[in-house]
Amino acid sequence: MSQTVSPHEWLKPTPRGLYCEAGDFFVDPVQPVERAVITHGHSDHARAGNGAVLATTETLAIMRQRFADNAGGSLQPLAYGETVKLGPVSVKLVPAGHILGSAQAVLEKSGSRIVVSGDYKRRSDPTCPPFEPQPCDIFITEATFGLPVFRHPDDKEEIDRLLHSLRLFPERAHLVGAYALGKCQRVITLLRRQGYEEPIYLHGALQTLCALYEKFGVALGPLLPALGASKDELKGKIVVAPPSASTEPWARRLPDPVVAQASGWMRVKQRAKASGIELPLVISDHADWDELTATIDELKPSEVWITHGAEEALLRQAGLMGYRARALSLIGFEDED
Repeated sequence: MSQTVSPHEWLKPTPRGLYCEAGDFFVDPVQPVERAVITHGHSDHARAGNGAVLATTETLAIMRQRFADNAGGSLQPLAYGETVKLGPVSVKLVPAGHILGSAQAVLEKSGSRIVVSGDYKRRSDPTCPPFEPQPCDIFITEATFGLPVFRHPDDKEEIDRLLHSLRLFPERAHLVGAYALGKCQRVITLLRRQGYEEPIYLHGALQTLCALYEKFGVALGPLLPALGASKDELKGKIVVAPPSASTEPWARRLPDPVVAQASGWMRVKQRAKASGIELPLVISDHADWDELTATIDELKPSEVWITHGAEEALLRQAGLMGYRARALSLIGFEDED
């Protein structure tokens, strides 16, 4: 790639998010703006009230589901690999491997290329296309799990632990805490991959997004509402719910539940214990430390910009690896995993 890129001239961090001055648009703005490119549908990246919104078809459908008429003044779908011009800037979306519809934003101007990763992971996920590496001058990477302690185990091993617990405690329900968008559907498809064909019971807050995934061709198998099911019916069954549901009156309907949670944060034992998690499942939709550093080394950008997480550790590591790096310190991004 070009070695004469001057990214500060046309892309810069601002209090409202990453702003492309040349094209007059923001990437994942944290406040409503006139023109926004959205990398994926999680609420810390896709917000209501923007004017013109550019995103994948799936991300726009998620935004309509969540925000209804406030999803954006105008919604422009862009398929993976297609390019549009916003002023002098070419914009292309390519898969990020994070959740349904997730994308990296590839921005090109005057021979230089900047890739905004959004959130991403490098391992296989049956609910979305895999991350596609893009050669670039500047790579703007997330760092949610940007510490060496975060090395995620194989997904199959974690699902095997859940299924083993199910066999050990046939009289108990297994309540799996998972975020409604992405994690819920991924846990379900991983269970199906492991041959689990029983109906999976859902908290009401997860049903509409599961239906949306199925509309886009992600097969989830038999799903039933947990509401209305008897305690006897739920013995030995898997119930998926938002992470907070285990502490709510709603959970009293479950027979002596084994409380599990699927999250990269379950690597931190103290966090799992403090949350009352009996069965922590380290299943993440974000790149871990090894994936973050390997991706940087694979792309070999002239410069790395780091955001959304443990910026300082990855900043130091990128420097040790021989890359120029800076921490963007953007605000308004959460740890939805």
